[in-house]
Amino acid sequence: MVLLTLLIGGLLGLGLGVLLHGTRRGGLLENVPVYTGLNLLVNLVRPIPFIIFITAIGPLTLRAMGTTIGIKAATFALIIAATFGVSRIVEQNLVSVDPGVIEAAQSMGASPWRIIRTVLVPEALGPLILGYTFIFVAVVDMSAAAVAINGGGLGQFAVTYGYQRFDWTVTWVAVLTMVVLVQLAQFTGNWLARRVMRR
Repeated sequence: MVLLTLLIGGLLGLGLGVLLHGTRRGGLLENVPVYTGLNLLVNLVRPIPFIIFITAIGPLTLRAMGTTIGIKAATFALIIAATFGVSRIVEQNLVSVDPGVIEAAQSMGASPWRIIRTVLVPEALGPLILGYTFIFVAVVDMSAAAVAINGGGLGQFAVTYGYQRFDWTVTWVAVLTMVVLVQLAQFTGNWLARRVMRR
């Protein structure tokens, strides 16, 4: 559930983030109405706590997945929430790219999409890796809330087999597993970002 969310939500969020950056005023694909609409949408969705979001999009989940409970429904909600979260992180990291590098590519006649693919995203790759590492931790956190709709995962394991059966050992095993997963992800993300930024 978490890995599928990172894969699909990560790609959709990357696309949305690039679009946000490109359509903003002065961007490579400047289009103020599009940027305003997308920016408003992201600002509306991101502040909603996931435990509320997962139930609020119930009608959409039912239409798309045929159910509002279970792992499929939880994964659908996770992917949507992750997409909006990733998009803002991508946009913020792309803003930090040196405008001089983009202007140099433009002066050589590169098209906007070529600049995005070969200059903008590669230049921001290190910070983007750190951003995706942060999103991994956030998705693990959100996946635990999926227990509200019987969404499975470690959160379900901790609540069903630990809390509801008064077995604190099970609960702490789930907690320890989450901590180890997050530490491994953070270590890997930091290592990859360092390697990319030293190229």
